[in-house]
Amino acid sequence: MPSSCAIVLRNVSLPEGRVADIGVMDGIVTHVGAAGGPADRTIDCTGLMVLPAAVDMHVHMRGGSQSAKEDWASGSRSALAGGVTVVVDQPNTIPPITTPDALCARVFEAKSHSLCSFAINSGVTFDTPVKAMWSVGAMAFGETFYAPSSYGEAITPEELTTALREIQSCCALATIHAEEIASGEDHDLSSHDRLRSCSGEVQAVRDVGRCNTVGCRLHFCHMSTHASITAAAGLGSVEVTPHHLFLSREQFAPEDTLGKVNPPLRSEQERKNLWGVWDRIDIIASDHAPHTSGEKQVPFEKAPSGIPGVETMVPLLLAAVLEKKIPLADVIRKTSQAPAELLGIPLAGFAPGNRADFSLYPKTAVPIDPDMLHSRCGYSPFAGLPAVFPRTVILGGDVVYDEGEFHPGSPAWFPGKGFFPR
Repeated sequence: MPSSCAIVLRNVSLPEGRVADIGVMDGIVTHVGAAGGPADRTIDCTGLMVLPAAVDMHVHMRGGSQSAKEDWASGSRSALAGGVTVVVDQPNTIPPITTPDALCARVFEAKSHSLCSFAINSGVTFDTPVKAMWSVGAMAFGETFYAPSSYGEAITPEELTTALREIQSCCALATIHAEEIASGEDHDLSSHDRLRSCSGEVQAVRDVGRCNTVGCRLHFCHMSTHASITAAAGLGSVEVTPHHLFLSREQFAPEDTLGKVNPPLRSEQERKNLWGVWDRIDIIASDHAPHTSGEKQVPFEKAPSGIPGVETMVPLLLAAVLEKKIPLADVIRKTSQAPAELLGIPLAGFAPGNRADFSLYPKTAVPIDPDMLHSRCGYSPFAGLPAVFPRTVILGGDVVYDEGEFHPGSPAWFPGKGFFPR
């Protein structure tokens, strides 16, 4: 339930340039303008960047038998400390989320332990009961693996065609992990890039488009090349991760497994090319996928793919804002507004009736220190890069994070539009 506490954020610099006070009551924005009535708490936002809190629509919160990597408690703390108040958990868990019972159990686990609001996606396999998953609250279907990845098995084109037909019959969203994998030895970052090539990603996007014979809504996860974003035009929305924007394989030692991820980190030139199509990127999401340090500290070919990122996603982007590389309005759009609109959840924002989820940031960047992050995995491939971390985070009208301290809130479960309470 939202907070009944009245909060006023004073002297907020709005995206259009004016300064206003924002009144909050019962978890929603009630007033924008000159200060209104009394408040239980007033926060002066002078000199701060105030953003609608982020929706990270691509995280892997682990838990269960994978709790050594991450669980809902540690992962949600990491989200809040990065200015993210809503996460969408992916279904390649152990066991995978491919049955109604598994999805309901995952919701219960998140309700019991998550400090942030959340949604849960359904897996897509050849025998997933799509309509049943939709009715018990799946937010979307996928990430659907059109190439195998850690804890996720690929489905065939024929199976994908059938699945998209069923997903479309529910008017639901299908999210796609599109890669083409060549054979060969996977022994370092360069070979990992070559085996899961840029051209293969483009081809996979085109193949998925051909499988979509019924016009199902598609969302392409973690596109890593400018060419694949171009290929996805007209087929679906496009998501890009901070690690593909800020990291390249040349920044790591050849066999450094902390940089091993699917799709791979690309060349420095390809990373720059990705920034060149910034305006064609719909959504930034972290693909937060932590593994333990021990799992990463093995020979390259045996190391799992995936890196943590939910806590550093918005802070990295805001450092780029301070460096005048991208507009603040774009960060708000790509991390908060667009994912909320795509998923069909209430918008956080600066208008009366909006969800009262905000993150308040200073206008100074600091180097990322993995020891200061909250993910259980304890490392970050972004170590040393400049980032702007939030001072205060508000969830549903409650201050849930302030000056490094977490406070109780009332996180919500956002089921998909097909949810039918029983």
